[in-house]
Amino acid sequence: MNLRKIILLTAVVVIGLGLTGCKKKEQPAPAKPKAAASAATEVEQTVCPVTGEKIDKNIFTEYKGKKVYFCMESCKTAFEKDPGKYISKLPQFAK
Repeated sequence: MNLRKIILLTAVVVIGLGLTGCKKKEQPAPAKPKAAASAATEVEQTVCPVTGEKIDKNIFTEYKGKKVYFCMESCKTAFEKDPGKYISKLPQFAK
């Protein structure tokens, strides 16, 4: 082979490698803790259990370790008086 062809071939190979780059083997993502996985599958509450209206994330109470959101303060008061009446309407307590 003549020297020009060798240089041209080498240049093509070097340029080709430069364009494709060196790719590292991708590492699998670390496994999520089970607690985080179950929280991710939990359905988010979007409506008030008392009126069925859209919730206001600033109006809530804690019930059995979970937040319950309401559309207005009077709904929060009604829930706190008798949570059992509304619990079936809350996705965070669905079985």
